[in-house]
Amino acid sequence: MKTKMKTMILAWSCLLAAGLSVTQNAVAEEEASKPNIVLINMDNFGYGELGCYGGGILRGGATPRIDKLAGEGMRLLNFNVEAQCTPSRAALMTGRYAIRTGNGSVPLSVADYGLTQWEYTMPEMLSDAGYATAMFGKWHLGQSEGRYPTDQGFDEWYGIPNSTDESLWPAQQDFQKYAKLAEKTGKNPMIKEEHIYTARKGSPVKAVKVYDIPARREIDREVTDHAKDFIGRQAKAGKPFFLYLPYTQTHMPNLPSKEFEGKSGNGNWGDVLMQIDAYTGELLDTLEHNKIAKNTIFIFTADNGGEMVPGYAGWNGPWSGSYFTGREGSLRVPFIIRWPGKVPAGKVSNEIVHQFDLFTTFASIAGGKVPQDRVIDGIDVSDFLLGKSEESGREGFVVYVGNDVHGVKWRNYKMLFKELEGDRGTGKLNVFPMPHFYNLFADPKEEYPVTQQMAGRLWYRWGLGPILVEHEKSLAAEPPIKPGTPDPYVPAKQNK
Repeated sequence: MKTKMKTMILAWSCLLAAGLSVTQNAVAEEEASKPNIVLINMDNFGYGELGCYGGGILRGGATPRIDKLAGEGMRLLNFNVEAQCTPSRAALMTGRYAIRTGNGSVPLSVADYGLTQWEYTMPEMLSDAGYATAMFGKWHLGQSEGRYPTDQGFDEWYGIPNSTDESLWPAQQDFQKYAKLAEKTGKNPMIKEEHIYTARKGSPVKAVKVYDIPARREIDREVTDHAKDFIGRQAKAGKPFFLYLPYTQTHMPNLPSKEFEGKSGNGNWGDVLMQIDAYTGELLDTLEHNKIAKNTIFIFTADNGGEMVPGYAGWNGPWSGSYFTGREGSLRVPFIIRWPGKVPAGKVSNEIVHQFDLFTTFASIAGGKVPQDRVIDGIDVSDFLLGKSEESGREGFVVYVGNDVHGVKWRNYKMLFKELEGDRGTGKLNVFPMPHFYNLFADPKEEYPVTQQMAGRLWYRWGLGPILVEHEKSLAAEPPIKPGTPDPYVPAKQNK
């Protein structure tokens, strides 16, 4: 009897072990089928900078690796972003208009800015889908505990919390005087030296060094090295990963690394373009070396159009306007995506895609979940990117500059209620008694509003207007989070 019982127990143990093995194998196979995602997000990088977008040697620095990448994948001519750094990054991370998250504008007076813990971010979504996640570079979505990248879904981070112009502060005598005064009195606590930080999920952030001019020059080199190390580690672990690389170039001051200083012979801008191209090439080579390039989605894009500061201004190709405006030079940025054997090689499209579409698209591809308890503005454009559809599915979007609606874009038409004079975001704001309408095929530089030249074509408004009406309805149904809202935050409708 005892022998029979032992035999039965042994049999059940074998069956249980076999079942666990099958389950573990199934999980491993599912993870192996998920593509890795590498997302490069340049800072204030104009539409016309790369060779494949009309720049490169025309701008003083060849970009052969990125141009080759474009030939191996799909290049979009109408990829759109929000008009400022913080809003752009908020939209990318949440799949929502930045106005909804309380981050519609670059923080100028609210120190406790950034994403509330209630927001469900891209790295959180991918982490829940089984991905390792890392971010190396500029965050600009929070500078306090609870608001850092490792509080918002990233497993690890190395970079800066805010903006690169802060690297100019330490060398200023008046800044040092008032920074010491602020430390002594406790007043004006944000007048302080910024640092480069490192962090792991579940642990406090650690300051590595002051973010000054020497650090500014080398941070993208360091970011690239961290990224290469992460790729190698995850390739060995056999786990799918999401690598987010928000580089600091070409935000002012756009100073090259010592490694690339003088390399182009055409000044800082040419040097920086060669640097960006080389770092991108290193990442591509690292994927090849680790034999995971074929199962990796590789994206090169930017958060905004080119700078508006004289001496640091970028080039937006055929478009007018800099970032901080509602013009195409602010909204359109380069977008290249490669996924060998999946994304059609060499394809070029003028279909509209918005940066918040990446959230829903990644969810579709990676098996992630899109929240159902809030408004999500992104749509799934995976069929379009994978060549299964010629249309993206997006007809247009509302154009924000800061927290203000400046207009609407629909297909190749545009309606603007407000415009800044000149090509820069520092111009005088003009509010029109009647909207200005543009046909972007006929007038790419937005020079001749329909109200002045082609009044008989105001039928445009019946394509443009409904987009704004639907958007305003959604804001009424789900009021935006107020800037500076602290955690914990729960929407009023969920708190009843």
